[in-house]
Amino acid sequence: MTFDKLDLVEPILNALKHEGYTQPTPIQEISIPIVLKGQDLLGCAQTGTGKTAAFAIPILQLLHLNKGNDRAPRKIKALIVTPTRELAIQIGESFAAYGRFMNLRHTVVFGGVPQSQQVGALKMGVDILIATPGRLLDLINQGYVKIGEISIFVLDEADRMLDMGFIHDVKKLIKIIPAKRQSLFFSATMPESIRVLASTILTNPEEVQVTPASTTAETVEQEMYFVDAANKKDLLIHLLKDKTIATALVFTRTKHGADKVQRMLEKAKIKAEAIHGNKSQNARQNALRNFKDKTTRVLVATDIAARGIDIDNLNLVINYEIPNIPETYVHRIGRTGRAGLEGKAVSFCDVEEFDYLRDIQKLISIEIPVITDHPFPAEHLPVPGAKKVKGKSPGAKAGARGGSGNGQGSRPGLGSGTASGRNAGNGSGRGTTPVAKRPESGESQIPKPTRPQSSRPPMSHTPKTDGAPKKYWGK
Repeated sequence: MTFDKLDLVEPILNALKHEGYTQPTPIQEISIPIVLKGQDLLGCAQTGTGKTAAFAIPILQLLHLNKGNDRAPRKIKALIVTPTRELAIQIGESFAAYGRFMNLRHTVVFGGVPQSQQVGALKMGVDILIATPGRLLDLINQGYVKIGEISIFVLDEADRMLDMGFIHDVKKLIKIIPAKRQSLFFSATMPESIRVLASTILTNPEEVQVTPASTTAETVEQEMYFVDAANKKDLLIHLLKDKTIATALVFTRTKHGADKVQRMLEKAKIKAEAIHGNKSQNARQNALRNFKDKTTRVLVATDIAARGIDIDNLNLVINYEIPNIPETYVHRIGRTGRAGLEGKAVSFCDVEEFDYLRDIQKLISIEIPVITDHPFPAEHLPVPGAKKVKGKSPGAKAGARGGSGNGQGSRPGLGSGTASGRNAGNGSGRGTTPVAKRPESGESQIPKPTRPQSSRPPMSHTPKTDGAPKKYWGK
């Protein structure tokens, strides 16, 4: 399938060629015809699947074909609401790219900066408005945003919108936008709370789901390193000594943690910048620009920025701290392996984060391969179901966990050792808790993650029943 088979107008096809795109992703292939027919859409797609183009391209075509007198004042016809300013800017860039050969005007409004420039753009007239909820409602209340002519409404990243506490702003917005409209609703995950919200926005929607809810992209290679918290900084520097890593995106749980990691990397002569909610908008945009053009090698970010970072060919994401919300893991590693490209996600797990890891693996139905061949293995890490035994250290007693050789031998897993008698014998020794077997060759040969086979037929269609939305499934 190519874009020219999707009944797109010439200006959009030319713009896609200019961007180097010839084949649509699964969500684009399914969603674009639905939106062009004027139907409501409920889309479940994780980041990196080409979701933005799936709604931007048909919106541009619909507005282009229905455009009236060019001399008439421009009125907002399409409204796209998204949770973060970074994501709003990225969506704006997509509309600029795909609509470069059309006489349509868009602008982006978000908080954290003075509103004067945004108000100026609105006064000049726009056809498409991309906005974050808070600033949008402020500008509506001040009379700068007129929403009476809106014919297309998009709620993007709905699950993140709820996570960030925007549910009340969204509900206020739904009450004041025109009831007669086409609505598009996108979410990376689809729990019951999201479906309830969608039911208040959509009318007889078509449902598109290109991946099962809460799965990670198959193109992302995932690895887990068990390491004590005090040694994470040393492991990070150790990994970044690999000069083949052109850029890396590092995630922390807190703003303070992001700044701390950034200072630590700079001290180690690794060019790094941090991005989080306490940074000014200009500082955040400068950091993103430097990262994109590879002036900065490492970008350290908090989860608030996870969905707003869209970097071409980013091949490494590092979870310096395991997220305490399982879905956040999916969103974080979705920054790499985008649009079918290969990527890698590395996570550091200490003893306090083991429960978080367990919840993540339960959510994604994958046991993340453990890398044991590194210089900073964790000393003490619990293993679910393992019995505690008395000894000099966990794993020291023979028999309880397979035994260990004389001297400093250890079982494969977290520990390391060079003494003879590994994996055999009854002698005492400094052992560690086993987690994953190391191949006898000494070379780490971690298997690729496997995922359960889906019983859903690819790209099939389930007819509506009892008013339920149609469903389209894709790989």
